[in-house]
Amino acid sequence: MQRFLKSIQLRELLRPLGQMIAFSLGSSAVLSLIIIILALILDQTAVGASTMARFKVSLFSYTIVNLPQVLIDGLTLGFVYAAIALGYTMVYGVLEFINFAHSEIFAIGAFVGVEILIALKGREILSTEMSVGNAYWWLILALLAGMAAAGLAAVVVERLAYRPLRGAPRLVPLISAIGVSFFLQDAIRLIESITTGQFHRIIPTFGNFDQRLTFGSMPLGAGSISLGVQIKSLIVIIAAVVMLIGLNYLVNATKVGKAIRAVAQDRATASLMGIDVNHIIALTFLIGGMLGGAAGVLYALKFTRIDPFVGFFPGLKAFTAAVLGGIGNLTGALLGGIVLGLLETFAGTFMSIFTMGAAGAEYKDIFAFSILILVLIFRPHGLMGENVGQKA
Repeated sequence: MQRFLKSIQLRELLRPLGQMIAFSLGSSAVLSLIIIILALILDQTAVGASTMARFKVSLFSYTIVNLPQVLIDGLTLGFVYAAIALGYTMVYGVLEFINFAHSEIFAIGAFVGVEILIALKGREILSTEMSVGNAYWWLILALLAGMAAAGLAAVVVERLAYRPLRGAPRLVPLISAIGVSFFLQDAIRLIESITTGQFHRIIPTFGNFDQRLTFGSMPLGAGSISLGVQIKSLIVIIAAVVMLIGLNYLVNATKVGKAIRAVAQDRATASLMGIDVNHIIALTFLIGGMLGGAAGVLYALKFTRIDPFVGFFPGLKAFTAAVLGGIGNLTGALLGGIVLGLLETFAGTFMSIFTMGAAGAEYKDIFAFSILILVLIFRPHGLMGENVGQKA
């Protein structure tokens, strides 16, 4: 037992946890400060008068009261994006290749997990009155099944669609990835139409996942705003943290991770050193696919409804997060996801207030991508820089 504990590199376990805390606190503090300054500037303008007439409080007070809940929601969304972004980052780190089919790998995991839970609900195994322990075991089963299906799909896609094109100009596998993405979308639609006759699936309600844990309330005018988080949001955050820590440990503290880093640095030299390059690349797709499948089940748990195109927008946002943080960099994927999630939530909450309804939550994507463009203008390799070696 002592030998096992000594073999575990605690630094590689604690470092990503410290990074998560630092990134979460740092990003939240910076964005909160910007919002507070904007609220102070606009408080004495027509925007402040409009807020006073609507909510019976000043714009500054409204901003301060809503800020804690916005931060909670933003971090939850950010960890979802970070979990999906890891799949893009893993593949790009080894092959310098953008796997646009990762969005559909994510969707496969979501559908497999949700269909298992729906089948269990149909057999009356799941219910809102079941014990908390049983509910979590069935959720873990769905999560593992989604990971297995998505990982297998990723390996098959790599073997059939990407490996034969290895060494071709980069545009060729990129086009292949887009084609695989469309193929998988339609394959999901076909399978669902044959098996269920429905394209839209709702994750069944069971256990206490929809329960809201309330931390307190803050006064707002004549009423108050409760501060809290749903249990399923906590599950999403905890699962994403575990996946991020586990992946970081695998890549930086194990022999398999050393082989992955060697292949990413120089494929030809790694092969000469006895590393099976094809095996490592397939393993990379397997790991990335499993992470995507887990993220798909967590996304379904959080947002309840999925369809064959469910992976498109989350996948696009996750790819954006990977680029924002520095694609090819695991730490960058985490930072990019957190920043993008916070940006979207801040924009969705405060943009309508600050513009007096001229631009509402529907413009949150424009705001987030505008920030991305500004960041990449000054830091083309992303916030954390690019941590990828050149291929021979």
